[in-house]
Amino acid sequence: MTASRYGWAPFGAVAQAPPLPPAQRVVPVEVAKVVKQRVPVRVDALGTVTPIASVAIKSRLETMITGVHFTDGARVKEGELLFTLDSRAIEAQIRQAEGVIARDRAQLEGAERDIRRFTELVAKNATPVTNLDNAKTQADTYRANIKTSEAILENLNVQLSYTRIASPISGRIGSPTVRIGNFVRPADLAPLVTINQTAPIYVAFGVPQRVLTEVRDAMAEGTVGVEAAIPGSQKAAAGRVTMFDNTVDATTGMVSLRATMENADEALWPGALVNTRLTLRVEEAVVVPAPALQVGQGGSFVYVVKDGTASVRPVTVVRTADGQSVIGKGLAEGEMVVTDGQLLLNNGSKVAPRETKAGS
Repeated sequence: MTASRYGWAPFGAVAQAPPLPPAQRVVPVEVAKVVKQRVPVRVDALGTVTPIASVAIKSRLETMITGVHFTDGARVKEGELLFTLDSRAIEAQIRQAEGVIARDRAQLEGAERDIRRFTELVAKNATPVTNLDNAKTQADTYRANIKTSEAILENLNVQLSYTRIASPISGRIGSPTVRIGNFVRPADLAPLVTINQTAPIYVAFGVPQRVLTEVRDAMAEGTVGVEAAIPGSQKAAAGRVTMFDNTVDATTGMVSLRATMENADEALWPGALVNTRLTLRVEEAVVVPAPALQVGQGGSFVYVVKDGTASVRPVTVVRTADGQSVIGKGLAEGEMVVTDGQLLLNNGSKVAPRETKAGS
């Protein structure tokens, strides 16, 4: 039998204390405060930029190009001269028509003199009335000839105007398919050049039918706004919805909308695919940073920090946009939620919170 069985230690021995339980680990985390603020209700979609007007310039004459008066891809204004065509043949026809008119007017003056002379002779019974009637008929014939020649001259002047092709709209011009010296005709299939209006400009996009009522209500109240930007670009163009299609596409369940963008700086380009953002209204909501949200088998949840302890809280997420999530149920304004470090947490974990800096 040893001394230890009776609860006493031999002389010189040191008593040992029982082992302490392991200390609970404290997890460093970043936290953010749950806030209540005004947030916009938005619908994001993919859109296509289309010009309001697109004009294909073609020749109305069979002639030769004598001048090109623009730079490829330049911005042109309405009425600006684009092409000059060979006008020599038409100018010669105009001079010929003017000569015919001058001849007919001279003949008309002679016929009118005959009318005056025969009128005096008939009054004196010095000539038969038939001569006066013939003179009047001849004068009427010359007047008709003058009208015909003037119509021909007017048509030639119109033809002459076709030799100077001006821009019918303001916009961006493309690269011409012809150069000086090329022969053009109205039957040519390819246009001389194409002009696209770029300011203002259309953006066409679709929204799901589930938001159809909200979009219509917002349009009626005048609160709807549209922004469009080319992916990767920091410049966005603002505009307004100007067309709402009258039917839902049965194959996709989408409704087509069209917005008119001022696009004064030409941030949008015809044919480009753009990200569109339709803002329906602005409303008060409970908001947390999107990184705070976690997804489990039971749905979305967050870690709520109180008195240095993290606890799991199920939440209902309404929508997420611009790095923030709108919470419909589960959180109250002023509570603190974990935004970084969730992988090391369990329900009831001790934490060392550090508040997330604004913008991080």
